[in-house]
Amino acid sequence: MVAAHQPLPVSGQATQERGDAARNRELLLAAARKLIAQRGPDAVTMDDIASEAGVGKGTLFRRFGSRAGLMLVLLDEDEQALQHAFLFGSPPLGPGAPPLERLLAYGRARLAFVDEHRFLLKDAGRDPETRFNAPHTLNHAHVRLLLRTAGTTGNLDTQADALLALLEADYVAHQCDDVGVTLDEFGDAWEGVARKLCGR
Repeated sequence: MVAAHQPLPVSGQATQERGDAARNRELLLAAARKLIAQRGPDAVTMDDIASEAGVGKGTLFRRFGSRAGLMLVLLDEDEQALQHAFLFGSPPLGPGAPPLERLLAYGRARLAFVDEHRFLLKDAGRDPETRFNAPHTLNHAHVRLLLRTAGTTGNLDTQADALLALLEADYVAHQCDDVGVTLDEFGDAWEGVARKLCGR
């Protein structure tokens, strides 16, 4: 046992560094959320976030790798909640409903998620290294499985890609902001494509 007056061992120093790193991470995330809520993500720079958090810009990049990486971390909590809902939640989004009903419920839920987080998703999607990340892979696998169990034929990977492409943030923003389509209309249109792919 180390006496109270003796210097802490190296392992103790590493623990302190990890604590500081965790504190900096939370400071940076809180600063990013605050600034994005005030200005929108397009008006917030990495310099702004580092300054608001009171840390160096280098610390920000070391923690998150890139702006897109930071945006993905900000999205993570809500993304996990949606994933839990369609994997384990109540039907029709979760297990227990027929596959086509689950697919249609997924489309509506994902559309609402994309609309709520569209600016963060657009920012994150600009980085090719983070665009096809773990959440994208899980969403693709889920849609593909529902298409298969609904009896869809043909190239399921391509069909899943097509359905998910319609739910990308840039496309949703264009349809709603530029074309003037409402979310309900967009959801109806997505549902029509999904039904056709499933032969219904």
